[in-house]
Amino acid sequence: MADLVIFRHGQSQWNLENKFTGWVDVDLSPKGEDEARSAGLKIKNFTFDYAYSSDLKRAQKTLQIALNSAGHTPIIPIYNKALNERMYGDLQGLDKAETAKKYGDEQVKIWRRSYDIAPPNGESLKDTAARVIPYFENEIVPKLKAGKNVVIAAHGNSLRALIMYLEKMTPSQILEFEIGTAQPRLYKLDSNLNVLSVNNL
Repeated sequence: MADLVIFRHGQSQWNLENKFTGWVDVDLSPKGEDEARSAGLKIKNFTFDYAYSSDLKRAQKTLQIALNSAGHTPIIPIYNKALNERMYGDLQGLDKAETAKKYGDEQVKIWRRSYDIAPPNGESLKDTAARVIPYFENEIVPKLKAGKNVVIAAHGNSLRALIMYLEKMTPSQILEFEIGTAQPRLYKLDSNLNVLSVNNL
């Protein structure tokens, strides 16, 4: 049996400013750093063999702060862009409210909440899953099957792709699934990667 803990990064500066972020490498806000510390307190009773994050500093920093806050012995984290947030293309850096005025609420909702429709020059959730899941299967699944405990700090949409895979959700189910900032989610897995239990910590 193995533990897998996943959590989204703490509030970023662009979350605070209500901007589309995607692959832009924005830092955490002060509140985001506090959220990461709180996440660490929720995982202090766990031990992890491996820690993963994306190629973006808001997730990396959340992971580092959380592990420090938890008092874990240092782990050298593994960073990979396969775990990056969904790429928002031409919307990156735009204010969400202004974008809705420009393109219309309905179009923005389609870009944000459809499974396979991407914003201009960006990725859909289906595209995001197409890089997250192979990386997870090739890099992380063998460690979980060997009974190693893993923690992943990533992003709303890369984690949606992963949760959809782990919990066997449909596209419509995962699109309605909200992922709060820096809220650890614990999966207890057997050696065949069957989910024995899921809990928010």
